[in-house]
Amino acid sequence: MEKPDINSREAVARLVNAFYTKVRQDAVLGPFFNTTITDWEGHMETLTTFWMSSLFMKTRYTGNPIAVHVAVDKAFDHCISETHFGLWLNLWIETIDELYQGDYAENAKRRARKMATFINLKVYEARKG
Repeated sequence: MEKPDINSREAVARLVNAFYTKVRQDAVLGPFFNTTITDWEGHMETLTTFWMSSLFMKTRYTGNPIAVHVAVDKAFDHCISETHFGLWLNLWIETIDELYQGDYAENAKRRARKMATFINLKVYEARKG
């Protein structure tokens, strides 16, 4: 069955919402997100803008994901590990594969792989400071 590619803000929002529905229900990842995020509607908007910026370079995301992840790691006694980023990445790729196919879908996977690795390293580095 042919699936559409990620080609609009609505498509990105659909992906983000489907993905974070899974994350919130995940036994390992859910507690981090469900404890930390109090405004899910706002968070979904922010993440949709982030991914729009990352995939299409048409919107401007102004947040600081590294600082946010470092703060969450600190709040959870520095227990976030590469396992958590791996679980996150697997759910992201699974969700993309369920909904989309095409160049933008593949790019969303590549960008998430790079992002997970980079943020994981930055979280670890922040522990030394």
